[in-house]
Amino acid sequence: MLRKITRYPTEGPNALWQVYSTVSPWKAVKNFIFIQLTRYCPLLPVKNWIYRRVLGMKVGQTTSFALMVMVDVFFPEKITVGNNSIIGYNSTILTHEYLIKEYRLGEVHIGSNVMIGANCTILPGVTIGDHAVVAAGSVVHKDVAPYSFVGGNPLQVIREKIDDAPQ
Repeated sequence: MLRKITRYPTEGPNALWQVYSTVSPWKAVKNFIFIQLTRYCPLLPVKNWIYRRVLGMKVGQTTSFALMVMVDVFFPEKITVGNNSIIGYNSTILTHEYLIKEYRLGEVHIGSNVMIGANCTILPGVTIGDHAVVAAGSVVHKDVAPYSFVGGNPLQVIREKIDDAPQ
C-alpha cells in the first residue's frame, strides 16, 4: 500500500528553506525543547504526558518510547500510537518530508501491541497494524499489516502472521 501523504508544491528555494512559512518557528522551538527532554527522560509516564499534553500526540496506555526516540519536530500531532506498544531505542517517526520543489505531510498510525525495534525510521503516511513487529534498523516506507513481522531497507515481509495471531 502506498503511503497516504499530501503534497504541497513550492516555488523558489528548496522547501526546507521555506519551512517557517508552513510551521511557526515558535512551535518548532517549543517542540524541539520538549522532544529533547523526552529523548533523555527515563520516566515513561512523564514522556507520555509530554507527548500527549505538550506535543498533541495520541498515545495509548502503557505505550513505551525508549531512550533517544525522535518524533517529528514540526508536526508531532500527526502521530498516533495505540496501547501497550514499544518504540525502540533511537527510532525516528516522521510526519513531514521537505524536498526541493515540494513538501509532503502524512499521518503516522501505529497500532496497539506493536513492537518497533531499535534504530527504525518510520516515514510519513504509514499505518502499522496491531500486533505487528518491525525489526531493528528498518525503514518503514509502506503500511504494515496487523500481526506481521517485517524488516529491512527496503522493508520486506519476513512472516505474514506472527505466533500470537488469531486463527
